[in-house]
Amino acid sequence: METGKVFLVGAGPGDPELLTLKAAKALRSADVVLHDELVSAEILALIPSHATLINVGKRAGQKSASQEEINRLLVQHAFLGLQVVRLKGGDPFVFGRGGEELEALRKAGINVEVVPGVTAALGAAAGLQLPLTQREVSSTLILVTGSSRNSNHIANWPDRIPSNATVVVYMPGDLITLQERLLASGIAPETPCAIISQATTEFEQVHVTTVRLLTDSPSLAAPRLLVVGEVVRLADPARLSAKFSSLELNDFSAVNPNSAESAK
Repeated sequence: METGKVFLVGAGPGDPELLTLKAAKALRSADVVLHDELVSAEILALIPSHATLINVGKRAGQKSASQEEINRLLVQHAFLGLQVVRLKGGDPFVFGRGGEELEALRKAGINVEVVPGVTAALGAAAGLQLPLTQREVSSTLILVTGSSRNSNHIANWPDRIPSNATVVVYMPGDLITLQERLLASGIAPETPCAIISQATTEFEQVHVTTVRLLTDSPSLAAPRLLVVGEVVRLADPARLSAKFSSLELNDFSAVNPNSAESAK
């Protein structure tokens, strides 16, 4: 039997309209789809009814498939001659473990194609009209993860982060630790930052504050990301206002004095 092919597909940050045409094409021709927990129902609806769906999503504190098990399933189904899609939130190669899956498939001699997706940082920023880089404000973009197999990984941040940098933290965990790392890297305490929950979906929530007040932030639902930098002041207040509680709007007014009037 001829060996099948595996597609490592990015599903984007949540909004089904941000799925690429190439990703949708791969889904429509799939025999088996191994998908993340947070892939939306609208995207899963594009998969043909004859295809087998396998939920291999990882959620903190819950039983889930190990990475080794996911790798084994991908290889197993490809050896059966099937067209396999590994459907991952965001982009497969941005904190998505796509590189580990690619390595396992290469070792097994499986034909692989990577279909990129809109990563969460880009989707969240676009939805709030928050430019991650802008001349004379931010010329450096740093993407880091707050979650790692190695608990000390976050300590490997640069010793000094440029004052004109935008830092995006995927899966921010302990805000006390994050605050310590940001301050130790030279980020000023009054630097604005935004915690964005469930970006680009109807459930999106945003909390804007400063690095100094970061540890006082409310607990927002996963998935979350944290944007730190002066570019947060450039977000559209009218878009933010619909996603805040009254307390959070007051916090944003402290960061950007013009925001409260703009949001009326």
